[in-house]
Amino acid sequence: MKVTAPGATLPPVGLPGLDPALSRLVAVDGVAADARTTRTWHVLDTGDALAEHGIVPVGTIVAVHGNPTWSYLWRALVSTSLQRAEAGRTAWRVVAVDQLEMGFSERSGLRRTLAQRIADLGALIDELGIPGPVVTIGHDWGGPVSLGWAVENRDRLAAVVALNTAVHHPDGAPLPFALRVATARGLLAAGTTGTTAFLDTTLALADLDPAVRSAFRAPYATVARRRGIGGFVADIPATSADESTPALRRMSAGLRRLDVPALLLRGPKDPVFGEGHLDDLTDRLPHADVHRFEGAGHLMAEERPYADVVLDWLDEKVVDAAIPRTTQDSGAVPPGDAGSTLTAGDGSVEPAPTASGAPAEAVTGSLWDALDARRDDDDTAVIDMSTSRDGEPLRVSWRQLATRVDEIAAGLDAFGVRAGDRVSLLVQPGPTLTAALYACLRIGAVVVVADRGLGIRGLSRAVRGTVPDVVIGEVAGLAAARALGWPGRRISAASLPAAGSRALGVEASLSDLARAGRGRALPASPAPDADAAVLFTSGSTGPAKGVVYTHAQLTALRDTLAAHFGVTADTGLVTGFAPFALLGPALGTRSATPAMDVSAPRTLTAAAVAAAVRASDARMVFLSPAAVANVVATASDLGGEDRAALEGVETFLSTGAPVGIDLLRRAQRLMPNAVAHTPYGMTECLLVADVTLPEIEQAAGDRGVCVGRPLGTGQVRISAIDADGRATGEPTTDAGMTGEIVISAPHLKRGYFRLYLTDREARRGLPDRWHRTGDVGHLDAEGRLWVEGRLPHVITTAEGPVTPVGIEQDAETVDAVARAAAVGVGPVGRQVVVAVVEAGARRPGLASPALTDAVRAATPQRLAAVLVVPTLPTDIRHNSKIDRTRVAAWAERLLAGEKPTAP
Repeated sequence: MKVTAPGATLPPVGLPGLDPALSRLVAVDGVAADARTTRTWHVLDTGDALAEHGIVPVGTIVAVHGNPTWSYLWRALVSTSLQRAEAGRTAWRVVAVDQLEMGFSERSGLRRTLAQRIADLGALIDELGIPGPVVTIGHDWGGPVSLGWAVENRDRLAAVVALNTAVHHPDGAPLPFALRVATARGLLAAGTTGTTAFLDTTLALADLDPAVRSAFRAPYATVARRRGIGGFVADIPATSADESTPALRRMSAGLRRLDVPALLLRGPKDPVFGEGHLDDLTDRLPHADVHRFEGAGHLMAEERPYADVVLDWLDEKVVDAAIPRTTQDSGAVPPGDAGSTLTAGDGSVEPAPTASGAPAEAVTGSLWDALDARRDDDDTAVIDMSTSRDGEPLRVSWRQLATRVDEIAAGLDAFGVRAGDRVSLLVQPGPTLTAALYACLRIGAVVVVADRGLGIRGLSRAVRGTVPDVVIGEVAGLAAARALGWPGRRISAASLPAAGSRALGVEASLSDLARAGRGRALPASPAPDADAAVLFTSGSTGPAKGVVYTHAQLTALRDTLAAHFGVTADTGLVTGFAPFALLGPALGTRSATPAMDVSAPRTLTAAAVAAAVRASDARMVFLSPAAVANVVATASDLGGEDRAALEGVETFLSTGAPVGIDLLRRAQRLMPNAVAHTPYGMTECLLVADVTLPEIEQAAGDRGVCVGRPLGTGQVRISAIDADGRATGEPTTDAGMTGEIVISAPHLKRGYFRLYLTDREARRGLPDRWHRTGDVGHLDAEGRLWVEGRLPHVITTAEGPVTPVGIEQDAETVDAVARAAAVGVGPVGRQVVVAVVEAGARRPGLASPALTDAVRAATPQRLAAVLVVPTLPTDIRHNSKIDRTRVAAWAERLLAGEKPTAP
């Protein structure tokens, strides 16, 4: 049915996902410029459906669409809320509106400003008799409308939710390109009203089913019915002179006084509302929970299962929060410590227990304490192996480094960088990066560290997603920032010619800042619980995630590392592993980074390590597994002096990915007097457990990789996995049980950057300061941890869940096999195990009968097939974490008969 009349009407029957019984028309007295009229709205309303089932809702969710959609956008929220209510879960009435001039509501011909639309919404809510509590949710320009009502009706408000929206436009800033085109003179009417161009362009921002796309188009079949689309675009407040700018400013200012729970959901691939708009919202609502759905765009509600997200969040933040704490289940007990309690004998509330079951001891000191303590010391602090003076590596003394840090810190302050501002560092490890990083930390700026190992797309996604206020970079990084449109003011690591600075948008160099900061007082030091850094994961298990650390947590990491490995001022540290390349000054010991590309570990050679050890007289060497592999492979290039230098190493560490015992043994032979360690950790907690090579050799026999016992006061628990491969068991220290590894430590991260759902899953069912790692493994009878793979890679067979690492270890005992990946093929619960191996094959495909028999004979696990590939896909940063998800999808395609191609 084609709707052409200007009056309000019900949507045609048969639109996918829309229950016609939930549509209703509501007559509402006009307000403001629309006074003395009656306007008819179309809404989707679950109130009557709930009443028919005798269900009393706890409140009402008012959902407001943007331009050029209609209430159909909220159909998943409408239907999901009803399903959950009928299943006995929390019941919310949902009222999804079609704004006047839009959807199937009345066309009045009135040009509606933002203030008018906010008043219109209020009149509708009053007519429907919605008393509160009310939750508003808005998308696109429905965001300012719903938030405008929220700001004016705080007494009835329970929470606010916003999807891909904006509430402020800076004076003088251009509109996003898509809106500049839509509002251009001569194009506005033709693109928004005269044709369906604006509508079509918006709907093309998501991969919609044709029937769904037709449903969105249904209310806008004629020029007359599209005038509201054009009116919405014409009303965009782009300058201070625009009619709706005062209303937008009132609303956006009012958000700063809004203290109800807030949830901000965003699809980053949005050409209309950028990361800066989200950043502005989080500045106005600093308490908001934020989640960025990587890969989703402007029509996020059509691309991600947001409805359950919103309703679960309301359960947590609104419904549960309304229950007095004394009536809640006091379950915040460290896993395995069931005897602990939250309530004292007299009914008063005790401090929540920490990982150790006792109130936490505050971490004392700052990350730069050692730097301050040695500021008058002329001994070497940092050695730059990539820069030479008179044929020798560049050496920077503690005095020089401390002075430089102070000068750059004061210069950054003069430049306008303030505590809490994010600074992206695109500089290779060395004295320059060290000085810049400690300067940022000293003034409370939050450093963003994302290395080139993420690849250009991953790096760009990481930098843009954190919306840095400042980018400090070398020429290559600054050129990428310019070309890819990264936000932030630009500072060059080295002084550049004027033409180069202009081309790259550079305002100053670090040398300029140091001169400006010389003799200038430093601002107050940041608080221990202030955010200090956002460190990005490797992206080996999906898009790289930003991990947020506070100053106290980084200080605790320093203290744990120093205490466990006995680091002193005389130790000396050589590190080719990016996360630890900057800890030397914090540990108070000299440090050197070998000549290499830190973002490409396989570029490190044995000779480069030996040169760094010799230059720094280091007793400790810290390398990633991929770096170790190439160091061992290039050992034949070592000379007598090189080998003598390596004989002086006392401690050798390799972490970041599982390290095979043979590789450790070969590395040990290069450093014969060193104790080889392979600590277990992750970006979220860089040091969890540790084990030495002798301990691994003594512990042989269990399945998986032995990573030792927890460090310091850290703790490890195991949450058993069910038949579907989900970790559902109560975390425990029981020996021999395979499940998800759950950890706690003083240096555990604060959370993820704008990934509320990821944070929630990481702490699911756990008390504060505990974390689900996503790794699977078990504890043995001696309390040692064995890692057996990743939770998403667990194979759910009909006989039960199977972990991959043990099978891979078996396969790698076959002489012809260099590396192996064990993956599951088939539906969850009925998967079969397939081994995919590197065995010198030029082309991917089925393994030869002989190789298949050999691999099957090597493992007790029944294998459905053995496949060969020239090279297994791995992450870029470590060059060692196999992408089993990708391999599994490839294996399934190949076994289904597709032409063999590389995974």
